Amino acid sequence: MDLGISGRRAIVCASSRGLGRACAEALAAAGCEVVINGRDEESLKGTAAAIAGATGAKVIPVRADVATAEGQAALFAACPEPDILINNNAGPPLRDFRELTRAQILDGVIANMAVAIELIQKAIDPMIRRRFGRIVNITSAAVKLPQPGLDLSSGARGGLSIFVAGVARQVAEANVTINNLLPGAFATDRLQSTLAGAAKRKGISVDQAKAERIATIPARRIGDPAEFGAACAFLCSAPAGYITGQNLVIDGGAFPGAF
Repeated sequence: MDLGISGRRAIVCASSRGLGRACAEALAAAGCEVVINGRDEESLKGTAAAIAGATGAKVIPVRADVATAEGQAALFAACPEPDILINNNAGPPLRDFRELTRAQILDGVIANMAVAIELIQKAIDPMIRRRFGRIVNITSAAVKLPQPGLDLSSGARGGLSIFVAGVARQVAEANVTINNLLPGAFATDRLQSTLAGAAKRKGISVDQAKAERIATIPARRIGDPAEFGAACAFLCSAPAGYITGQNLVIDGGAFPGAF
């Protein structure tokens, strides 16, 4: 399927690995020029070279912390007027809500809500002028199915989802869409860390913790990041212009609701 975005320019945050990298790979394969982002220089350059080699696309690595004004400026210096913006940032670690300090709460809200809003503010007006824009926020399935210990992550990402729901409807007539992707269990470093933590708490092996997690997923497997990237690329496509303000859960059926 031709996604109709060849030649478009994309910024993909936190994309040196994991789900961000999968999104960058899928957009590059669709013909986009992609700015990828991370904080580790070596990992970032390796990812850029791998994606460019596999797709032939122009891939620009930008080492930056997107939570800072300087980091955001670096991204937009590399791509002043992106057609596509993928917001992604690491979530706070698993922690009992009783242990959260005010500083930790504010850090979580900044990382998983405020940063995405700031980047949207910077990107959206040129998108409106060109009458094309695709914004995808990577949040979490925990927004719809909260998990103990991930309360701060769920709350901050849920706040972002509600914030952009109204914004999406203000800009839809300009062919600018804003959607959220809510991942469940995917084969990433983040999941491995979560499984290791669960194994330690329960006094079991990581393999046992993984088996327990898989047992909660109707698909009976962990997701492949490439599947997530493909879904992201479709939401960024020309044919997806009538989809906006939506929260797409990609979790192998783990969320039990119909809506």
